[in-house]
Formats: sequence, structure tokens, C-alpha cells
Amino acid sequence: WDVLPDNTPPGIRALLRRCLQKEARHRLRDAGDLRIQIEDSCNAPTAPMAMAVPQREGWRRAMPVSLAVVVTAIVSSIAVWNLSPSGESGASGLPTTRLTVMLPPGEQLPLQTVTPGLAIAPDGSQIAYRPSGGTSQRQIYLRPMGSLEATPIAGTEGGQGPFFSPDGQWLGFFAEGKLKKVSIGGGAPMSLAEVGPARGVSWKTDDSIVYVPSNSSGIWRVPAGGGTPQELTQVEERESHRWPDLLPGGNAVLFTLRPPNVASLEGSQIAVQRLDNGERTILIQGGTYPRYLPSGHLLFVKAGTLMAVPFDADRLQVTGDALPVIDGVFQSRNGAAHYAVSNTGSLLYIPAGVGEPPDTLVWVDRQGTVEPLPAPQRIYQFPRLSPDGTQIALIVGGTSQDLYVYNVRRNTLTRLTFEASTNNPLWTPDGTRLVFGSTRTGSWNMFWKPADGSGTAEHLLDGSTAQFPQDWSPDGKELVFFDNDLWVLPMEGDRNPRPLLQTQYNEERARFSPDGRWLAYVSNESGRREVYVQPYPGLGGKRQISTEGGTQPVWARNGQELFYRNGERMMAVEISTQPNFSAGTPRRLFETPYSLSSSGPYANYDVSLDGKRFLMLQPVEQEQSIFHMTVVLNWFEELKQRVPTQ
Repeated sequence: WDVLPDNTPPGIRALLRRCLQKEARHRLRDAGDLRIQIEDSCNAPTAPMAMAVPQREGWRRAMPVSLAVVVTAIVSSIAVWNLSPSGESGASGLPTTRLTVMLPPGEQLPLQTVTPGLAIAPDGSQIAYRPSGGTSQRQIYLRPMGSLEATPIAGTEGGQGPFFSPDGQWLGFFAEGKLKKVSIGGGAPMSLAEVGPARGVSWKTDDSIVYVPSNSSGIWRVPAGGGTPQELTQVEERESHRWPDLLPGGNAVLFTLRPPNVASLEGSQIAVQRLDNGERTILIQGGTYPRYLPSGHLLFVKAGTLMAVPFDADRLQVTGDALPVIDGVFQSRNGAAHYAVSNTGSLLYIPAGVGEPPDTLVWVDRQGTVEPLPAPQRIYQFPRLSPDGTQIALIVGGTSQDLYVYNVRRNTLTRLTFEASTNNPLWTPDGTRLVFGSTRTGSWNMFWKPADGSGTAEHLLDGSTAQFPQDWSPDGKELVFFDNDLWVLPMEGDRNPRPLLQTQYNEERARFSPDGRWLAYVSNESGRREVYVQPYPGLGGKRQISTEGGTQPVWARNGQELFYRNGERMMAVEISTQPNFSAGTPRRLFETPYSLSSSGPYANYDVSLDGKRFLMLQPVEQEQSIFHMTVVLNWFEELKQRVPTQ
């Protein structure tokens, strides 16, 4: 009791004692009663004290922090007694305790990311996360465990996917198309390797970091002090390796394997591969995001549930059955699971109840002024205006994604697909049909159907590889699509596709200029995604349009501007094609956290016919109470009881 602030009201002291009563009948039954008594106690006059008491105005300023400390103590105490009714502790002598870590008002955690945006130090002393919204500075923040204050880390601007070094003195992250690290004690960040849309990272030995630089690459390792990256695993065509975890000793790596042509998370596998001879073993079917614990457990996530299975790290074998240990861990659509575990047994995760907020369809002018549309709030992706501007095709849904059409004039939302997942819808130039990607054949293939919902979807191109529609030529005679490279599908004659752009780099998100003479696309040839333009159909003489990273290009309907996004910034570039092609200097129009596509370069916005407004997806602001993380202290004791190891 001596650790309480000297100016703690007597009523609060009595309330704490009541909340700490072991017997349930001696404790308060309702949180509403608790709140009333807290308010009454704080408003009551304080008794004279021997030491100086802050003046009333100072007390008012201190109230939020003081109340937060008191309420946290109350919640923690209740959690302890609820988990250990008899007052007994685990083998370590410490009880398992659940705490809630709240973010400041208006801030939230970006959830639909390819790499989770939270981390916990190996000793469990602090957490790192990258908030968005509110007063956050688009940096990674460091927050000591139990503290109400978080501090932005200099040099992490635009950073994503934080992770700690084994000694907890460094923080790694992804930013500006690079894998970086920065000292927690201060100093300039150090670039270690070039990356694209990175798919996970692990730093569990003192001298190396393993990471997946892009969706189509294997696992790589780079010395933590800098050096030449080394490829550890090689992917087969259309195979995906994600979220590696280096095992103790550095001789084997766990990772998520998405087999070729598997489109759903249910088809993912947990694999382990020896690094000396390349021997690979499939450990788990239908799981994702594996992590090995010093308790002898392998963790992974399946359908939003955190699972654990006993695992022998020497023999690289599971030694028991996988059992659920935490229900409701948030999982992104790409399979990334938002949890982290310290070596000391502290679990940090985002509850699934936080969820991905729904979106509102909004118009945003060039100055950033917002005008909402009356469409219902849903989880939207890939809004596409019809050629006449009266309808919007978009994908609706989180895990189950279907194609809908929103009629702007009639304010109706009509569903067009009812099976499998869909993505990236495109209007034909005459506005009568929609082409889209779908997994109804087991792999991502292209289909189209009438925009009025009549008829059935027609399979455009047979093939066992994944195909993603990109754009129509203005005359409607050719469809550009992505299948490892950029291809063109003629819509007349025998429909035999021909290669359009094939290089050692990733080129995608091709968009025709309104006159059909130029093709904008995204490439990572510079080491990060940038927007380029080439003449069409005779490719050659490409021009780089973006200067500091760019993706999701969209042409103005008059062909005189090209828009793209750089993070949360909407950029515009003036374009002239007479007498020769020339591009102006990119300029920022506005910067706001409108929804970004979970599919990287595919545009999550569109441009009005007159080029003066942008059709954007604005996440719905929800109650602050859902923007939080959960911490479970001394979790290993609970884990060992639920899933014993040999």
C-alpha cells in the first residue's frame, strides 16, 4: 500500500482493498458501480496530509494518469484472482496475469499488413508498435511494459513490421524498400538489405537476420551487422514462403509455405527446413505464422485461433497433438497473425474482437476535403467507377470477398458473385461487363460476367497458374493480366495470350493511358516499388514517374495527369505527350490514412471523370476501447498446463 501516490483519495484506497478481497461475495459485482465509486472518491475532499498536496488544478491535470494507474491495478487484481481462485501460483511462483494496453485516443494499429505491426522485447520489458491516426508521427513507438507513455523512435519514419534483436538493444523494421535496424539508445538507422512487400522476419541469433523480401521470393539471411544477403530457400513457381522463424542454433528455419495454386489460408502449411542440406518437412497442415518458444512449443494460427504443439527443435519433429491455447487472435487476410512472445513468457497479441474496421465510401477533393457517399458501411476493396460514372464496382467482405456493384444514383448495393474469393474488378470500356479474379477453380483465374448481374461468370483463360486482371485497352480488344509477368490476352480470335513485359524484376499493376498509347506500371527494379511509363504497343524507352517510391497508378480520364500513392500520400504528376512524352515533378495532393490495399500495388481508389475528386475508402472510426493490445504475463505456466511437453 505504500507504493500508492500520497494523494490517493481515501475512498480509492478502500475501493482497492474491496477489489482485492479473495472471496467473490466480498467484492463489487458490477463495473458500473466501480466507476461511480471512483468518481465519488475523486470528487470528495482529501484529508490533510503531512506532505504538500498538489493544488486542485494540478490534481485535475493528474487525474487521467492517476485514474488509469488505479483502474489498471484493479483490473489486474481481478484478473489474478479470476485466474487463480485459490491464490496459488504457477511453478515460477508468479501468477498468470492478463492486462490491456490501450492506445491514445484516435490512434489505432494497422491490421491488414503483410507483417504484423507489434513486437515484444526478448526479456518482456517493453513493446514496439507502429500506430496510425491521432497524433502519432508515422513512426514506430517504444513503450515500457506497465507504462502509460510511448516514445517514437527517431529514424523509423514510415517504418513497418518492428522486431527486436536478441539482446533487446536494437529494433529492426522495414521502410523505404529496405530492411533496417536502429539502436534503441539512439542514432541513425542502418540499411541491411533491399526488400519489396516483405513477408516476415526473424532475428534470433546474434549475427544474422532471416527475412522474406517479397511475395515471390524464398527466405534470405543477412548479417545483422551488414553484409551480402544469402538465399536460404528457393520457391517453386507460384509457391510462397512467408514469416520465417529461425530455430535455436541457426541450423533450421520454420516458415509458412503456400503451395502452388493454393488460394486460401486453409491450404497453407507449416514447414521446417534444414539449412545445411535443404531437407524440408511439412509439420502442420492448414496453419500459418509459426513461432518456436523456449518452452518447447511450436505456435501457429489457424482460423484466428492460436494453436500450440510440442516440438523437438533438435529432431525437428512435433511430439504431440496441436491444441488451441488462445481464441480470437487477429489474423490478416494474407495470413499474418498479430502476436509476439518474449523469451520470459509474456504473450502480446491483438484480440480478434478489434477486427478490421468497416469502410465508408467517400469523395475526396484535391485539397483533402471529404464528402461521404450514402453507401452502407462495409469492408471494401478496389472501388472502380463505371465508364459513365454512375456505378461503382468493388469487393466487399473480409475473409469472404465477393463482387458488388453500387448504383450511385439509386443508392443500392447489389451482389454479383456468390462463390469463392474475388479481387480487382475491371469494367469493360463499354460498361456492360466486369472482369475479375476468382478462386472458384482452386487458383486465381480470370472471369467476366454482365454488369447487371444476369448470366453466369465465364472463364476467360484456362491455366493452372494464378492470373490477375490488370486493365483493358481503351478499344476493349485487349486485356492485360499478371501471371508472374505481364501478359496480353486478345479478346478477338483464338485468345492466345502473348508476353508483354518479362524481366528479372516484378512488374505489375499495368494501366493504359486513355488514348491507349502509353502503359503505366509498377516495378521494383530500383530496389523499391516505383511507377514507370512505357509506350504501347512498342515497349521501350521507359520513364520513371515516381521519385521516392510509388504504387497504385491511375490515369486521369483526360490523360494529362497520372496519380499514384506513396504510403498514405496521394501524388499527382502532370503528363504531356506532345510533341514528345514528358512528366512533371510529383506533388502531394493530400495525406490521410485512407484504406490501403492488402494486395500491394492494386489501386484501392479511383478518380472521377473530371479528375477533380478521388473515390476513397475511409475506415470507420470506432470506439477507442477496441484499439488495444492484450498482454498475458507469465503465460508459459498456463501454456505448459494446457499443452504439456515431454
